[in-house]
Amino acid sequence: MTEDEALYELAREVGQTLSLQGRMLVLAESCTGGWVSHCITDVPGSSAWFDRGFVTYSNRSKCELLGVAAETLRVYGAVSGETVRAMAVGALSHSAANIAAAVSGIAGPTGGTPDKPVGTVWFAWQRDDGIFCVQSVRFGGDRRAVRRQAVRVALQGILDVCRD
Repeated sequence: MTEDEALYELAREVGQTLSLQGRMLVLAESCTGGWVSHCITDVPGSSAWFDRGFVTYSNRSKCELLGVAAETLRVYGAVSGETVRAMAVGALSHSAANIAAAVSGIAGPTGGTPDKPVGTVWFAWQRDDGIFCVQSVRFGGDRRAVRRQAVRVALQGILDVCRD
């Protein structure tokens, strides 16, 4: 199975799980640039369980579209647990969904710092009943590899939060 086929299968499983639970998904993506949404919408019938996706690459868009506080970005940065949690909460409040996933990271090859090296990606999954999870992962590889791995983790995290 190719990497793309594996992502498709994971997205299909997300869809089956959300459908069975009667849930609707919203995504807030930064470093993945809509790749998670792309995988989701590759699945036929995804409109039954996918409400919308926000690609909020700039800090300004995170504030304007998702309501992330400028102070959160100033204090913690775009690549932080605090920011992805705010992105997920904002995505839920600006959609008809009841489960959200958010991702923000440094795909490289530039942009890393000693505290947040290239490959650092933060994730948040939020349910409308208050259940949430925040996680940071440091991926290896080039820009495409970091982003692809982030897509996989985002999709798997949706399944995990659905099962809690």
